[in-house]
Amino acid sequence: MQSNLNTIQEWCELLADLIWSTRQQVNNVTRINTKTIVELRQPHLAEMLDDMSKQVTGLLSTLVTSTFVIEKQPPQVMKTNTRFTATVRLLVGGQLNVYMTPPRVSVVIISEQQAQLLLKSETQAGKGKQPVECGDILNNTGTMEYQPTSRQLSVSFRNMQLRKIKRAEKKGTESVMDEKLTLLFQSQFNVGGGELVFQVWTLSLPVVVIVHGNQEPHGWATVTWDNAFSPPGRVPFAVPDKVTWGQLAETLSIKFSSATGGSLSEDNLRFLAEKIFSISTRTSLPLNTIELNSMAVSWTQFCKDALPDRNFTFWEWFYMVVKVTRDYLRALWCDHLIMGFIQKKQAEDMLSKCPPGTFLLRFSDSELGGITIAWTGEGNEVFSLQPFTSRDLMLRPLADRVFDLTQLQFLYPNLPKDDMFSKYYTKPENEMLKNGYVKPVLVTTLPSYMSSPAYAHSPDSHRNTPSVQSSYFSASTPAQNDTIMDSDLFEQIRAFEPDGLDDFDIYNNMSMK
Repeated sequence: MQSNLNTIQEWCELLADLIWSTRQQVNNVTRINTKTIVELRQPHLAEMLDDMSKQVTGLLSTLVTSTFVIEKQPPQVMKTNTRFTATVRLLVGGQLNVYMTPPRVSVVIISEQQAQLLLKSETQAGKGKQPVECGDILNNTGTMEYQPTSRQLSVSFRNMQLRKIKRAEKKGTESVMDEKLTLLFQSQFNVGGGELVFQVWTLSLPVVVIVHGNQEPHGWATVTWDNAFSPPGRVPFAVPDKVTWGQLAETLSIKFSSATGGSLSEDNLRFLAEKIFSISTRTSLPLNTIELNSMAVSWTQFCKDALPDRNFTFWEWFYMVVKVTRDYLRALWCDHLIMGFIQKKQAEDMLSKCPPGTFLLRFSDSELGGITIAWTGEGNEVFSLQPFTSRDLMLRPLADRVFDLTQLQFLYPNLPKDDMFSKYYTKPENEMLKNGYVKPVLVTTLPSYMSSPAYAHSPDSHRNTPSVQSSYFSASTPAQNDTIMDSDLFEQIRAFEPDGLDDFDIYNNMSMK
């Protein structure tokens, strides 16, 4: 980005030099013409020179106002009372010596409607009616500084903070996370020693303002849809209500890849198509990729309508999958150890044909941000472990959990577990802690009933396949009943952890390695 912008700046500087030289030549001819005796003056030359001067000045004005750009955009999902940064830059500031009178830049936040009025009337700062602010931003002014070595004239706002926001009235099913706003950067530039003065402004990408962390997923849904599908030259911030699945699939693939470092396959994208279209079997979707990609997906399908038999939307499910993969599963995903996007029934059919101990890792359909282990037991019975979420994976990584469970032997279809996962196992500590204590390690185990012949009966009767809840025990003590601790109990103990008692620091001392 920086390199590309520097290249664009070089082009703009060449253009600025050409326009400024042309303007000087026109002015020189004008002065010569005014000193020429009336009898020798060319007819209509003065009028022609005046028109040329206006045209050249107009070109210069367009260049200056168009090269006032946002180098670093503010966050597009912005939380109130949280610090954020942004940087603006004038690409021709060095060439036109604008830095000789250091310009000041101010920032305000305005609504979508105000942005529309601003562009419609082409009202610039200092001319006409100022846009109405819809929020208060702290530390919203700064002076542009010139760097001679890079010839960059810019200002970085490092400590801005949105204190409060004024919301527009909502219509129908609209929520505050659907509302798009923008930051307006304004300044005034003197060119030619004050000979010309340009009022300039530029708008940021649309932002969504939230006040709680639980609003973040829907905020990113609004931003993602806008970034991906906004047409060129649009009225702020108009976007289509429907797009094709092919367009959305490309967007989801880019989103997943940029966050996790791993791509989505055609099978992964087909699974996502089945989910968003609420279709449970692959044969119900067009087999032809061209036909599938031409199917229409609406904004409400994307992030408003709940999935069948669920209390969350397609986007919420996908967003949490991306988040847990980015934070805890990146290496395993990039190493193709996680099948991930596969329906439970399909995983069950695949594993039922495999020898006992064969397993695969898939994202849960019912638990947001959850990943489950499905494996084949005796008699080709397929079991699914209760999904692990970010909270669980923070305590013990998924690879270590796979290592803990001796029932898991082969990664589907027949890859030895240790050959595939051993490089991700956490190495055991062979020394005491510096404070002299021995740090226990929590190990994932299956309930005791799983070792009996009757373990094929699922404790969770409403699921299609048996679902098993794992437990923890401390590897530093015998695995007796009173040492088994499931994740819910662990969180309860953590909640009652007394402050200031280092010797009773359960959360830190029992973090898994």
